[in-house]
Amino acid sequence: MDETTAIKDRFARVADSLDERARRLVAASEALALGWGGISATARATGLSRAVIRRGIAELQGDPAATPGRIRRPGGGRKKTVAIDPTLQRDLEALVDPTTRGDPEGPLRWTCKSLRKLAAQLQEQGHRVSHQLVAERLPAAGYSVQAKRKTREGADHPDRDAHAHIARTSAAYLASGNPVIAVDAKKKDRVGDFKNGGQEWRPKGEAEEVRVHDFPIPELGKVTPYGVYDVGANTGWVSVGIDHDTAACAVASIRSWWEPVGQARYGQSARLLITADGGGSHGSRVRLWKLERQRLADETGLTISVCHVPPGTSKWHTIEHRLFSFITQNWRGKPLVRYAVILSLIAATRTATGLTVASVLDTNSYPAGRKVTDDEVATITIERDEFHGDWNYTIFPYAA
Repeated sequence: MDETTAIKDRFARVADSLDERARRLVAASEALALGWGGISATARATGLSRAVIRRGIAELQGDPAATPGRIRRPGGGRKKTVAIDPTLQRDLEALVDPTTRGDPEGPLRWTCKSLRKLAAQLQEQGHRVSHQLVAERLPAAGYSVQAKRKTREGADHPDRDAHAHIARTSAAYLASGNPVIAVDAKKKDRVGDFKNGGQEWRPKGEAEEVRVHDFPIPELGKVTPYGVYDVGANTGWVSVGIDHDTAACAVASIRSWWEPVGQARYGQSARLLITADGGGSHGSRVRLWKLERQRLADETGLTISVCHVPPGTSKWHTIEHRLFSFITQNWRGKPLVRYAVILSLIAATRTATGLTVASVLDTNSYPAGRKVTDDEVATITIERDEFHGDWNYTIFPYAA
């Protein structure tokens, strides 16, 4: 067997396991071993060009121009798709954001913009592209997968920035040792094995099964968690009602907090400040809300002041980001299968800043549609503040 055949056999045994650089270095080593004429003989045996073998020899001999350590020279290899298709990025962005960069009636305007649908549409436009390439190019252009975010709050009220009044009033109450509470009703939730938004860690392949449809279970119904957040103590109290969310239910929740907790914590106080949003069962124009608080003031002897947050700013209310947001995080992904589970999930809410939450079940009935007569309104001892007396007012106990 001549030397060329031997080189061919040796090279064939390892060639499939080598990359481009390793192949040219092996061939270069064989050529150097043969001496004069070795480059031509090795080229015939391996099928590599003489230029490639010479470059391998240069790398073996330490020539800095040979770029040792690289498989290919800088700029070598197949060009990226975006380099040879300059309109690809522009056309992709036009599909993702058609209302600003493309046709508002474009083919993907009203469909889910998945990676594969985007890639298929680009292919119809003549681009050679895969869904993997689309996945690479979208983040590079500043896009990410996002859910809708609630930020639009409708028309602006001229005094929507009047939270400074609430802040000043709250600070004054806290400085004098009087309680300040924020109240609100969390959205109603169905009781049962329904899907609850969010995810939680579980053994792989063992996702908890829930109902396909969200029709309420009549015997379980819905619950309305009504929250009381004690601003000074950083504690929460949630009364979970199973009937209508009315003003009577709202005040009953405050009463259920005051009797076991508030009275023990602020027993020497004669005043209470409540902050609430301007709508719902505790709206600033709800007569029953005022009448029920008059009854609470008479029972407790407390002078109860109320500050309603300005219209269009309910999401700024303290209870939303100090209490309800953490309850939602704590029970995410967990079906609210029964009352005991709901109470336990609420009571287990904790934060690094020290928030603790207590929860109770309110099984009382609160009929909707209760009308408050003018005679009943006349019994309310109310004093309105100079600043927006329709939002800010004080109710005095009748004995006072």
